[in-house]
Parts: sequence; structure tokens; C-alpha cells
Amino acid sequence: MPTTNAERAALKRFGASLRRARVQRRISQEHLAELADLNIRTVQKIEAGQTNILITTAKRLRDALDCGWIEILG
Repeated sequence: MPTTNAERAALKRFGASLRRARVQRRISQEHLAELADLNIRTVQKIEAGQTNILITTAKRLRDALDCGWIEILG
């Protein structure tokens, strides 16, 4: 887990951007988890900014949402 306030804030921003992209596409967390081959709890934690992820996981989410990096990175 991140140790600095800046790192925690970055995870919160990423999670919010991910959620915004998902909701705009009318995709449930469960469906996104299936599309990205992730556990639904993982998607929930990412959107809540509670977990740090690998860039490969971010890519899977981006591909599942069919969006650009700018949209989910904020």
C-alpha cells in the first residue's frame, strides 16, 4: 500500500477515473471484472483507491473498457 499522501491521492484519482469510465459505458463492476479477467473484489478495491495495481492490470482494465490511457489516468 502507498505510504505517502500523494500516492494515496493518485490511487483515489485513478479509481475515480476508472469508475467514471465504467459508469459512462453502463458496465457493472462484475461485468468489468469478467472482461478484464479480475476478481470483482479487486475491481471494487481499485475503484475505491484501496489497492495499488500493476501497469498490466491497468492495461487489462483499459482494454476491457475500450478507452484510452488519458481517460483512466485522469
